[in-house]
Amino acid sequence: MTHDHHDPAPRATQTEGQTDVLPLAEESLVVGKQDVVTGRVRVRTQTKETQEIASLDLASEDADVVRVPIGREVDAAPPVRTENDVTIVPILEEVMVVEKRLVLKEELHIRRRTSVESFEEPVTLRRQEAVVEREDATGVAVGKRP
Repeated sequence: MTHDHHDPAPRATQTEGQTDVLPLAEESLVVGKQDVVTGRVRVRTQTKETQEIASLDLASEDADVVRVPIGREVDAAPPVRTENDVTIVPILEEVMVVEKRLVLKEELHIRRRTSVESFEEPVTLRRQEAVVEREDATGVAVGKRP
């Protein structure tokens, strides 16, 4: 930044009745910035695959279920038990013992009666009729026919 240093007030010089005024100048600096594209960057991804062997011991268990019919009455539910390597789970069912008897509860006695009653009520019935009208060339009606 450059400045010319001058006195703050203009200087007047005098020459035989004449005064000269000298203008003073001052320089100033304005600083700014501007975006300038100097290049570009392109970014992309690549996927690469590799084959590897994954080793792992997998355990599995199966169960064989055999239904054994028993059909015996018991007083209480037997517990789940194990015999050798077999787990035995009792399956219970409550059975209702019902005794049926045929009992006449009631009878329905039905008697038929026939009666005749006269009934009148006014009703509106509608009917359509076609009416044919003839006109001459001037539009005057020349005859009607039902």
